[in-house]
Amino acid sequence: MSRAATYRLALIATAVAALEFACRIGWIDPIAVIAPSKMVQGAVSLLASGQYSADLLLTLQTVAAALVISVFTGFLLGLLLYRFPRLKSAADPFLASYYAIPMFMFYPLFIVMFGLNRWPLVAIGFVFSFIAMAINTVDGLSRVPKVFIRVGQSMNLTAWQRLRYIQLPAAAPYLFTGVKLAVVYAFIGVIAGEFVLAGAGFGYRIAFAYNAFDNATMYGLLLLLIGGVGGLNLSLYRWERLIHERRGGR
Repeated sequence: MSRAATYRLALIATAVAALEFACRIGWIDPIAVIAPSKMVQGAVSLLASGQYSADLLLTLQTVAAALVISVFTGFLLGLLLYRFPRLKSAADPFLASYYAIPMFMFYPLFIVMFGLNRWPLVAIGFVFSFIAMAINTVDGLSRVPKVFIRVGQSMNLTAWQRLRYIQLPAAAPYLFTGVKLAVVYAFIGVIAGEFVLAGAGFGYRIAFAYNAFDNATMYGLLLLLIGGVGGLNLSLYRWERLIHERRGGR
């Protein structure tokens, strides 16, 4: 483990210990925040009971649908922007300010388009995540060294062959970063949508526990959510490092 990682873990452990101490001696009202140890107990209890398995599965299915659509669409948009530099120049201001737009204002439109089902939440997850994939796609393709492309031209490769055999492999780290960001943004969009716009799902259960002042359940669900998404992101990070190591060893 690197020194930086050790420092980060020490900082997190110190913050958790300080929160535990403050909650135990009554500095923090338990109506607002409960002790981390009680959060863990609540999470373990919920995990053992399996009472929210159906909601978790529903949320994961919604996130997966939003992620697949956003990665595919974002990749195609990134290719289009890379292929047409003038279009990219025109779209740059929109891309730079995209996340300043309140996405939930589109939810009534999505209900009209898709009906009262899970698809409006899929759409919310999509609009949160596809731009991250598009930006990283065009950024990765733009950073491919020009000498690689000239080598492909000297070998009489077509534009499609250069893209397939030279540019996409060279841009792979950026594409993978786009996928990682899309995963996180898809979760944010779907869970946030379920907080206020759904009658089922993991986010809905968290909001329901909050409104019922059931802090043990609410923080337990939040801890499971943070642990699950954090574990997934860590797995993607390790996979990315493995790819880099294999590429570097060639």
